[in-house]
Amino acid sequence: MSSSSALTLAEAIENRRSLHKLSDDVTVANSRIEEIIHHAVLYSPTPFNCQSGRTVLLVKDEHKKFWDLAREVAQATAPPQLFEKVYEPRIKMFRAAYGTGGDFVFVQILFYDDISALEGMEQKWPMLKDAFPKWLDHANGMLQYAVWTMLAAEGLGCNLQHYNPMIDARVSQQLNIPATWSLKAQMVFGKPDGPPMQEKQFDPVESRALTYGA
Repeated sequence: MSSSSALTLAEAIENRRSLHKLSDDVTVANSRIEEIIHHAVLYSPTPFNCQSGRTVLLVKDEHKKFWDLAREVAQATAPPQLFEKVYEPRIKMFRAAYGTGGDFVFVQILFYDDISALEGMEQKWPMLKDAFPKWLDHANGMLQYAVWTMLAAEGLGCNLQHYNPMIDARVSQQLNIPATWSLKAQMVFGKPDGPPMQEKQFDPVESRALTYGA
């Protein structure tokens, strides 16, 4: 997988942060974004190679439609005070971050699991039935992390949102998503337009990563 990025993997992991303020001044080609997503979908691990991960890439007007829908659903389902203080300003921020000028605008990635893969594994290995849902969540998290890290290596900023399950049915209808796909998370990304929301503070790594037998 070719890339013009000079970042090492360790540097990309370190640079991966949750950034909410994003601009549409993006020079990474749309084809490169697709290449990153396709690479992550192909090579991110899944239990028993069930290949359960799915993604949907929203570009141009589709990202605006998504956040318009999210606002509509949140306003109809959340208590008024919660909507006004939490949902509305956040949705407004995410929607405003998307640009419409130029060949490439802000995009969003929706991460799904295909539950038909889960059903197939449960039939083949019934003794592991209780563990498979947890393992699929692990696999989807690794897919999200792989995409996020590779986008960070390209100089892009991301934030991960979870407006599911309240938006699931409407999004599936709007995008004609297969009935077996289960929405897990929404990733917004673009050019960083400011520092992270807060500086990270780290607990001593020696108390978090133990070694035996060295």
